[in-house]
Amino acid sequence: MTKYIFVTGGVTSSLGKGIISASLAKLLQARGYRVTIQKFDPYINIDPGTLNPYEHGECYVTEDGAETDLDLGHYERFLNVPTSQANNITTGRIYQNVINKEREGAYLGKTVQVVPHITDEIKRNMKILGESGNFDIVITELGGTVGDIESLPYVEAVRQLRWELGQNNSLVIHLTLVPYLAAAGELKTKPTQHSVKLLLEYGVQPDILVCRTEHHLSAEIRKKVALFCNVERNAVIESIDASTIYDVPLLMRKENLDGIVLKKLKLASKGEPDLESWKDFLGRLKNPTAEVKIGLVGKYVELPDAYKSINEAFIHAGAKNECKVRVKCIHSESITAENVNEKLAGLDGVLVAPGFGSRGIEGKIEAIKYIRENQIPFFGICLGMQCSVIEFGRNVLGLKDAHSTEMNPDTKNAVISMMEEQKKIKNKGGTMRLGSYACDIKKGTKAASIYGKTKIAERHRHRYEFNNAFLNQYEKAGMIASGINPENNLVEIVELKDHPYFVAVQFHPELKSTVANPHPLFVNFVAAALAHSHKK
Repeated sequence: MTKYIFVTGGVTSSLGKGIISASLAKLLQARGYRVTIQKFDPYINIDPGTLNPYEHGECYVTEDGAETDLDLGHYERFLNVPTSQANNITTGRIYQNVINKEREGAYLGKTVQVVPHITDEIKRNMKILGESGNFDIVITELGGTVGDIESLPYVEAVRQLRWELGQNNSLVIHLTLVPYLAAAGELKTKPTQHSVKLLLEYGVQPDILVCRTEHHLSAEIRKKVALFCNVERNAVIESIDASTIYDVPLLMRKENLDGIVLKKLKLASKGEPDLESWKDFLGRLKNPTAEVKIGLVGKYVELPDAYKSINEAFIHAGAKNECKVRVKCIHSESITAENVNEKLAGLDGVLVAPGFGSRGIEGKIEAIKYIRENQIPFFGICLGMQCSVIEFGRNVLGLKDAHSTEMNPDTKNAVISMMEEQKKIKNKGGTMRLGSYACDIKKGTKAASIYGKTKIAERHRHRYEFNNAFLNQYEKAGMIASGINPENNLVEIVELKDHPYFVAVQFHPELKSTVANPHPLFVNFVAAALAHSHKK
């Protein structure tokens, strides 16, 4: 029987439930168990696809085309196992399913209520992955904080499901905060006590407490927390601030979190977890032999989570190259023809990031022009690729009004235009070109040497594409379409012939970069930046 672990949060948000969930999953996976993680988000949006990145960070896209919470990126990066639509459920989707059933007459005239209908739908979704037969353990992270009004149905569903699953088939891990008061010079456990008390009021007794802290928990504090929160002394786990999220699995192993979980779920330990490759990655990450400075030109740079997967992919690629990657975020709205030299000075490479809308577009185009003319390694992703096509059209082909119809519907030289199948779509949610699509790479190109093969599949999230009416004109001038979708001839990768490293892609390679498999485009881009640094 599949075992279920529920991870809740208390006191405050942003304590790192996703990292704790991913770290525990990594430890259990390293012991030989088949593990997956799912995230339940309490907002009413059907998915985060229509949310501004300033609202909720980046939108993470799965292989099957689901627009999901960024925590699923952590799950994949730690476990090296793809997630799917079933791994991220929102309140919006729960209510949509229930209301659809009500309209179909599925409830036989009954009054539809939060209990039992909404909680039943939550429980059904909580069990989908476990009932697939593909996993030994399913970890379910509940978004938000215990006490939030929107989280109540999820906590109630956990209470019911634990009773239904029976003893030793589930447990609850509650992540809380033990703050340090500098004026008093001590750690305070009262917020944790109140958080657990609130959870108890809802009928849920946590089995394990993971305490986020800036200072080590003394034996006396652990004993006090255990006493007042009704948990075993060894089930009070310290989660001290770490220099990198990739330290957390080892810190949790030191606290024996995985061992306690296995004991409470009555599962065999299967020996010590095999973490040698993880330790090797950390060794290379923390002991670089070189350093590069890469500019990230984007329009949401004020919020680091807006480019979470890109930043993590740079960490993976840096470790692979035994190189420290220092990312300098540059707001594209701040870049002009007059100051571009100053803004990009001293960089060893530049990545122009994805995005939507016209804001900051001209700054991205100016940055690409400077990069192309000054032979600086360049990497463009999604809108970054489209901007590179626009820049090349304007400044090399002489198409002065070259643009995307997203920004200028009336341009005579629409080098980027809306995909045909997108023109009839009116609803915005979940209707982009989403998920994994095939790409054929031309032999002898830089892309072919990077991937080491000619057939790949990458994840997408866009409505606009390279206009193939201009393709011959571009290729004659030196911008090669080195990657093409075999089904509809969509240009997926462009590169410049006479440039040390100028590669831009329509897809999102950052979404497939993991600790175990750093993405080759990021690995080679960092290597090119390192070569440029040495040349300087």
